[in-house]
Amino acid sequence: MTTRYEQVVIEDIRPSIDGGRFPVKGIVGDLVAVEATVFRHGHERIYAALEWAAPGSATHRHVPMTLLNPGLDRWRSHVRLEHPGPYRFTVVAWTDVFASWVDEFRKRVLAAQSDVHSEIAEGLSIVTRAMDAAAGATRKQLAALLDGLQSLGSDPPALLDLASSAPALELLSGIALNGDKTSHEPELVVLAERTRARFGAWYELFVRSQSAVAGRPGTFADAEARLADLHRMGFDVVYLAPIHPIGRTGRKGPNNRLESSAADPGSPWAIGSEDGGHMAVEPSLGTLDDFDRFVSAARSMGMEIALDLAIQCSPDHPWVREHPDWFYRRPDGTIRYAENPPKKYQDIYPLNFDTPDWKNLWQALREVVVFWAARGVRIFRVDNPHTKPLGFWSWLIETVQLEHSDVIFLAEAFTRPPMMQALAKRGFTQSYTYFTWRNTKLELETYLTELTATESSLYFRPNFFANTPDILPPILQRGGRPAFKSRLLLAATLSPTYGIYSGFELCENAAIAGREEYLDSEKYEIKARDWNNPGNIKDLITCVNRARREQAALQQFTNIRFLPIDNDQLIAYVKWTDDGSNRVIVVVNLDPRGPHEATIRVPPEAVAMPARTTYWVRDLLTGARYEWGEYNYVRLDALSGEPGHILRVEPN
Repeated sequence: MTTRYEQVVIEDIRPSIDGGRFPVKGIVGDLVAVEATVFRHGHERIYAALEWAAPGSATHRHVPMTLLNPGLDRWRSHVRLEHPGPYRFTVVAWTDVFASWVDEFRKRVLAAQSDVHSEIAEGLSIVTRAMDAAAGATRKQLAALLDGLQSLGSDPPALLDLASSAPALELLSGIALNGDKTSHEPELVVLAERTRARFGAWYELFVRSQSAVAGRPGTFADAEARLADLHRMGFDVVYLAPIHPIGRTGRKGPNNRLESSAADPGSPWAIGSEDGGHMAVEPSLGTLDDFDRFVSAARSMGMEIALDLAIQCSPDHPWVREHPDWFYRRPDGTIRYAENPPKKYQDIYPLNFDTPDWKNLWQALREVVVFWAARGVRIFRVDNPHTKPLGFWSWLIETVQLEHSDVIFLAEAFTRPPMMQALAKRGFTQSYTYFTWRNTKLELETYLTELTATESSLYFRPNFFANTPDILPPILQRGGRPAFKSRLLLAATLSPTYGIYSGFELCENAAIAGREEYLDSEKYEIKARDWNNPGNIKDLITCVNRARREQAALQQFTNIRFLPIDNDQLIAYVKWTDDGSNRVIVVVNLDPRGPHEATIRVPPEAVAMPARTTYWVRDLLTGARYEWGEYNYVRLDALSGEPGHILRVEPN
């Protein structure tokens, strides 16, 4: 049985995920709006406040909330995320006894009631009680207010003016006098992360394919020489396919063939050999010192290195010998290799998270992440996280970030939506998405609305990879160079974080017949490329990445509004900054086969312009300038010209 009946009710606090079970995600610098529904029975006034604590602080700050809509009892306040880490917050509320008294007293004064002595005495009593509960400067201010009210006891209208003044109401509202102070439980959390968690252009490569000499495997030194080219194109993150020793047992040949020769390099995802496991590097790539120099060179150019975290082993991995119980064994004693029907991976053993020795397995995997973090790696792309327990990820990410708060985890989980969302809730900073297979205007608008306008936007940060070593989508296979251009524009402007895999800039699209896989895949052989091969789209990539860096509107995700356009082969949308200082309109031709034209309607409020006025937009891809208004004609030719516009709305 409760000792006191409920008086003040606090409900529907936002932002929150599953009632506060998981943290909301934010970025350092964000101004987070906190809202709640707060009310009580009767007609008494309510005081509500946001109480929050910065990362590492045991002290909560108290910020009054503003009533947005009296009819809906909706309150709001804000907290600025100034430091990385978890911000804890809750909403507190109580009956505002003094403001409630002022409301009743005002009615009597306005009704010209002559006998209000009892009501005045009640008001003075409230101030006296508040003074007794206060200390320091607040007590002195209350004493001065009490003296002022007492001096006006024979002049009710004047007393009302003083009592209802903003300073008086503010002074009294922050003191709970009714014994009904209520605090929402549980406390909620917003996790503030660094900017790279939300914004960045990724480039994926295989170190062994970066050689400038045909026939010689690439090294970290070769990859370091390639950094200047990636920097010129404007990439922020260089993501490496696994760099660890590759096993010999079951090594795959070209195109995933079971037969291999001594010259075949094998799949980098078959991790582990006599040269070491997850905390070693493949000797043909160089040494750990060479890797350190590579990381340092990237950092000097303002880029970061991301590593692939593949939790699996080749049959030659030291763990197979040292910890045989970490692997699932059939009744005949053999270890089961990995499968994803119809694909078979005879060169890979999955780890068994149901092992009785799971605590040591978890700790060993954490040591892998911390080992590379100590070498300057702050981003990990995690391979197939949906095949490992969610509890493991919660523990790993939390404990790693306690030691290295700036570490970013990207979940490569092309799986069911509930699992993708569950991984994001449990700490993954970013997530792969279904963008790769969303091609039509309807598909894109529906998917982006799902990602930006639902609760998932509080925790699910997308990384729009246009292709991967595992996935060559049909649109790129069939659409050729025009499709590569349009998919680049879409990925880079729809999401503040996007990525491409090596060869995208060369429009490589040779596929295995009937499959979404590359023919002669780089996963099984070394590729020698001319990075300046005619027909490349490096200039477009450079231009798009420059626009992303210069236009703050393209560095946010949920700030998107799709625009009406009378041709389904074209898509148009506008993005903006919260302060309205930057607005960008993007138009993309979705059909790689030829030209399309249409009329786009841009509602004036979408670009913060008065009705029936014109304004100028500048194309950030070509430099051309156009006069636009509410209705605008566009023509885009994917074959002979650029497939889209990135239009900055020029200030008046």
